[in-house]
Amino acid sequence: MPDNPSGEPPRRRQARGERRIAQLLEAASSVFSTSGYSAASTNAIAREAGVSPGTLYQFFPNKEAIAIELGGRLMHEMRESHGEAFTLIDPTTPVADVIDVTVDRLIDFNCRRPVFFALMHGPDIPGRIAEEHDALHRAMVTRIEALIAAFLPASPSADITRVAHMCLGIYKSGLELVLAREGAEREAYVQELKDVLTRYLEPLVGDRAATPATTP
Repeated sequence: MPDNPSGEPPRRRQARGERRIAQLLEAASSVFSTSGYSAASTNAIAREAGVSPGTLYQFFPNKEAIAIELGGRLMHEMRESHGEAFTLIDPTTPVADVIDVTVDRLIDFNCRRPVFFALMHGPDIPGRIAEEHDALHRAMVTRIEALIAAFLPASPSADITRVAHMCLGIYKSGLELVLAREGAEREAYVQELKDVLTRYLEPLVGDRAATPATTP
């Protein structure tokens, strides 16, 4: 029996398969964003993609496999995005300006990809996604530490880490509120988030920048 009874070139078949996978992942993004991971189903994803459940199962055995593939791709995009957002800056730059640029870049990614928040923060996301999210969280803390250290070079590393965790916690809490709004109301919440971070960091920079580090 021939290996390719349809006579279709392998590269063309591969391209068709990749397009179908992209179509299914885009549909999954929509379903996960509106319904959440728990309530989503393979039938709903197939319906959103305009294909039969049987077609979906040719590429993914279940909902978890779809979420893992989608999550991996989102993680890659997010790493590139936060790599740009947390670019080291001149420590003479005003704190408010750094927050303005950094938050805008991070918010932009999450607004373009709302499924990222829905998938990464659900109560029962697949274990592999949870592990990758934890790794991403640690990477973001490290990058925030580098930014803060530029403003507070004399501060002990434990203080830098604590401030970095607080900044990321504030951002994540604000992000949920931002994504729940649209238009002018969303912009207002983004500004509130920036203001909260600025009011938290500016006094620290002013108080500690001139204070030499002390050993316990």
